[in-house]
Amino acid sequence: MKHATREALALLDDLLERIRAREGLKEKSAGVFYRKSRAFLHFHEDPTGLYADLRVGEEFERYPVNTERERRALLAEIDRADT
Repeated sequence: MKHATREALALLDDLLERIRAREGLKEKSAGVFYRKSRAFLHFHEDPTGLYADLRVGEEFERYPVNTERERRALLAEIDRADT
């Protein structure tokens, strides 16, 4: 599964804007977010769709982000991970 291209990230524009609005996250490159100095969130694409890898504890967990419901679920996980 490859990292998401700019074209793929354009499909996630609304989601990326909501992520950018969250405190404590820094977008070091398009679609790659850090919390403090650690990689926290990035995106992948493959033939089955778009996915986010979110750091939960010491590991990354993969979340589909193809529907609004999936995007809301990811945002909820981001908020949980921040606490």
